[in-house]
Amino acid sequence: MEGRLVKFYSKESNMLALHAIPGHFATSNSHINFYIDVTGMKSRIQEAEEAAKILAHKFGHISYADTIVCMDGTEVVGAFLGKEFEKEQIASTNQHKTIYVISPEQSRDNQMIFRDNTKNMIAGKHVILLLATTTTGETIRRSLEGIQYYGGLVEGIGSIFSTVDVVNNIKVRSLFDGNDVIGYQTFPKAECPFCKQGNKIEAVVNGYGYSKL
Repeated sequence: MEGRLVKFYSKESNMLALHAIPGHFATSNSHINFYIDVTGMKSRIQEAEEAAKILAHKFGHISYADTIVCMDGTEVVGAFLGKEFEKEQIASTNQHKTIYVISPEQSRDNQMIFRDNTKNMIAGKHVILLLATTTTGETIRRSLEGIQYYGGLVEGIGSIFSTVDVVNNIKVRSLFDGNDVIGYQTFPKAECPFCKQGNKIEAVVNGYGYSKL
């Protein structure tokens, strides 16, 4: 499968490349014809820092940033993004004047959970939601519901790769989009042309990676 990998470089930086593998894959919400691999940008220090710089620029000057909630293993990018916000002197209501970077737990039904020791980093705080990949926006919607349930105020959404521009009237800022991956498509499960043709799913994928079937 990995032998089919194609690289798509960022328009903003030649340090950043999206790895895409063509095929038939299933996410929790849809079927897709490319698995998007952003492992390098999430895990390598130089790439994560460069990704954070570009994302911070795309956010522009937001009013407040108290907490960055990281999904899909994006904590390294999230930490650098927090530093970029602090460099730009974006206001924080935190008493210590520095930004929290945290990740929620997920329940069996994919509900977001913050324990008692981290609830104070969400309640009444100005939150940035950060994800690895976004295809339908459903994960973002659930995450927004979770953050709002715990009393957070969502100031912005960032994703390394996204085919969705807006969720719940909040713009999704991304490093790469569907136009960067030539031929990228996503399908509702019931309307997947690969399934209708009898082609088996190769792997189940999410923001963390893939598991071959």
